[in-house]
Amino acid sequence: MVVNRRPAPRRRDEDERDELDERVVHIARTAKVMKGGRRFAFRVVVVVGDRQGSVGMGIGKAREVPEAIRKGVERARRTMRPIPLVGSTIPHTVLAEYSAAKVLLKPASPGTGVIAGGGARAVLEAAGVKDVLTKSLGSANILNVVRATMKALDMLKKVETEAEHRGKPVEDMLPFWERGRPNGEAKEDE
Repeated sequence: MVVNRRPAPRRRDEDERDELDERVVHIARTAKVMKGGRRFAFRVVVVVGDRQGSVGMGIGKAREVPEAIRKGVERARRTMRPIPLVGSTIPHTVLAEYSAAKVLLKPASPGTGVIAGGGARAVLEAAGVKDVLTKSLGSANILNVVRATMKALDMLKKVETEAEHRGKPVEDMLPFWERGRPNGEAKEDE
């Protein structure tokens, strides 16, 4: 006997989960000294992005790693926010500081790729930035580098609003390799 059953319709949040890029950036084991010895827990730094200009980061703490990852992903989804992009790069150079970590982000011409290390690379790739130059200055603490990168992305301004604010045409505000192209589209070879 063959029963023709339709698969259950997928919920919207399950579809959304498939589209998002979830990256575990760092797992740290912490110890709490108690009467009977040490009690271990885990802190997980997670970055979630849609690769189309939206990214968030979260920290999960738990006694087991999978639970910490779940909490981190949940918090990262809640903190997701849009970032302005010009084509495949960022609109302008920005330097952000979080604690002792400093992160410098510079726009790059198409084909450069993501020149970044560790936490900064995870954040930028999840956000959908394809061409960018970065330099991590100061502290190498992964959590603070990720937070400094998120702060740098928050500091980015939209080209249109900045051009309006300065009273200049949008064309003058774009990186030089983007000028003369409609909406920062890639130039076709003739």
